[in-house]
Amino acid sequence: MEFGGKSRAFRSALREGNRFDPAASNRPVLTFEGVHKAYRADCPVLRGLQLEIARGEFVFITGASGAGKSTLLRLLYAAESVDSGRILFLGREIGRLTSGSIPFLRRNIGIIFQDFKLVKNWSVLDNVALPLEVLGLPPRVIRARVGEVLERVGLAGRGSDLASVLSGGEQQRVAVARAIVGEPALLLADEPTGNLDPQLAVDILGLLEEINETGVTVLFATHDRSLLDVRPRRVVVLDEGKATDVPNGLDDVVGLVGRRVA
Repeated sequence: MEFGGKSRAFRSALREGNRFDPAASNRPVLTFEGVHKAYRADCPVLRGLQLEIARGEFVFITGASGAGKSTLLRLLYAAESVDSGRILFLGREIGRLTSGSIPFLRRNIGIIFQDFKLVKNWSVLDNVALPLEVLGLPPRVIRARVGEVLERVGLAGRGSDLASVLSGGEQQRVAVARAIVGEPALLLADEPTGNLDPQLAVDILGLLEEINETGVTVLFATHDRSLLDVRPRRVVVLDEGKATDVPNGLDDVVGLVGRRVA
């Protein structure tokens, strides 16, 4: 796979053994059942959303600004709660988790933001290591795993650099490394290329596709049609609170009529 003139295989940084509960292997990684979310009663963001995401899928979530892309992702890591309906992650209802259980949910979800959310006066290593430090892993293990993921995102040897001296594309690669260092089952990318030029955007898309090839489920929220056209993938289009499921990309125009899933 080539992006930006470079070809590099993404080698999984995962530990030996089973990554997830084998009992959940046949379940969808995500199930939305009649999900309703509104900030104003007369203008729901999501209206009765019905959707399943299979384990290992790569799905684009798209729609105009304000269509609910970020809201949908925030519901998944319990930064927001549904008004009605329910969301199941690996068979467990997110809305019924106690406050003490939410950190365990988030350990299984990696999140990449448009504005990177790095601590600029920290080193690259310190930014990427943060999720592992929260888990209380030994420093030796943390250093080894951070080194592995930095190599995989193309930043080998940059661990001592301050985040503030990196380019925008490099900062987003650090954000990707931080999101995957904990080996999540699900990776959420919220407009991760919105602040990047077109070629860097394609590079980041390619990196996330390589991560997806290791078995990680990826939800990629974007309003950038050019990224959706790079290659056909499943697209969920949000519009006026409803969702249209287009399994083979937006060029699959036959499906755009009558394929709303909510």
